[in-house]
Amino acid sequence: MARPDPSANLTVKQQRAAQRAAKLEEYKKREAKAKRNKRIGLWAGIVGGVAVLGLVAGSVFLMPRPATYSAGSAGAEIDGVELFDNGSNHVTTPVTYPQTPPAGGEHNPTWLNCGVYTEPVPNENAVHSLEHGALWVTYDPSISDDELAIIKEKLPSTYVILSPFEGLPSPIVISGWNSQLQLESASDERFEQFFEEYWKSDKVPEPGALCSGALDAPGKVS
Repeated sequence: MARPDPSANLTVKQQRAAQRAAKLEEYKKREAKAKRNKRIGLWAGIVGGVAVLGLVAGSVFLMPRPATYSAGSAGAEIDGVELFDNGSNHVTTPVTYPQTPPAGGEHNPTWLNCGVYTEPVPNENAVHSLEHGALWVTYDPSISDDELAIIKEKLPSTYVILSPFEGLPSPIVISGWNSQLQLESASDERFEQFFEEYWKSDKVPEPGALCSGALDAPGKVS
């Protein structure tokens, strides 16, 4: 048996009031649900933002830091280092150098900006940077990516040039002003020893001169 409709005994006015009350109750439920969803979305955004910040901070913390060396020369003797007696005149013409790669000598009046290069750089400009105390790390283009990565891990943040060089006498050659070391591997401990002795040397013609603000050769990446 069907139940009687309670609204049937209400007046028209009472029925309308009941309808308004029902609509108001439904509106309140929708508003409460919307606020609840908004709070959930806000907290999800905050949690996500914190996670992203954590990832960024972690990646910055885990980024490899440039190697550090003491500036100036202490007179240390390093096995395999060759020393030369090249001049330091400025010229605007190409130069034929007695060493491969060059380790001093006549050079262009404009120095090469220090940094990492993926292409061979002009000898005459790189030699000018050596005159300022920079070191030039050259590598045979055929070395492995892993070997190149090891080289980069050992570089300081400034006063160093890294570039490929065709026709090297060994896979890796580090050159300073009138000093040079040939290496078969970047893992050789003499790599760091050479930097410790000859990086930003006070025995170059122009110690402390700039290694930036001049020429960027093609292939500069940092």
